[in-house]
Amino acid sequence: MTASQVTPPAEPFFLKIGAGQRFCLFHPPHGPCRGAVLYVPPFAEEMNRSRRIAALQAREMAALGYGVLQLDLYGCGDSSGDFGDARWAIWKDDLAAGAQWLQTRLGQPLLLWGLRLGALLALDYARTAQHPVKALILWQPVLSGAAYLTQFLRLRTVGALLAEGASGHTGTTALRASLQAGETLEISGYDLAPELAAAIDALPALEDFTPDCPVHWFEALGMTGQGASPGVSPGTARASAAWLERQVDLTLHQVQCPPFWTTPEITISPAWLAATSTALQEPAHGH
Repeated sequence: MTASQVTPPAEPFFLKIGAGQRFCLFHPPHGPCRGAVLYVPPFAEEMNRSRRIAALQAREMAALGYGVLQLDLYGCGDSSGDFGDARWAIWKDDLAAGAQWLQTRLGQPLLLWGLRLGALLALDYARTAQHPVKALILWQPVLSGAAYLTQFLRLRTVGALLAEGASGHTGTTALRASLQAGETLEISGYDLAPELAAAIDALPALEDFTPDCPVHWFEALGMTGQGASPGVSPGTARASAAWLERQVDLTLHQVQCPPFWTTPEITISPAWLAATSTALQEPAHGH
């Protein structure tokens, strides 16, 4: 029997925040509630590419007894605002509103579930969250906001190269200068405001966070011609080692899985879903 067959249907609604509203999808828990999960989506097009697998995982979590709230951040999806008006602080306020809604609805401990840049947003929010965070579920967390911003800017330089055949060796440097001068940049259909870019650029590296709750970190192992790749990236190894050295309660899950957040076609990984569900079933989870 699948999760969709045993769980109540998801409840779509709009949550009023400030002068606008955020589109939400709440997955009620099946049976006694074990916790409240707030999903923190990834950035720009990665959100669209991973929407399907996130919905499937939310249903699996609900089948396990967790109430799950999927919330479109300001300027994203079906929520109020334009992406070009989005700000990091607004997104943190969105998470606070989502956490409060879950607390009112369920009255259960809060778990934050973040994907890619959403993992950094979850970690940043957790540092000052009004409601204690019982556990963090990090899906392929971005290792550095600055490096991620460079990667995103590179999408524009690649587009320019294809269109104009220009050299573009200092493309991202020039784009950063434009942002620092106050210019909003259009990148792959998204208007990136200088304020949002600066906030992402200034984020601590993943290894510089010190979560004070249990963390389940899921890292994809890609495929090579000989099968699964030998291990996690050097950056992941470095960050996880730094956390363990500071006694962070970390479990690193390595899963053979395609990078579903970047594949042009919608990609689902049963192994990834199963690994996450298994972690949430552990009796000692969050203690």
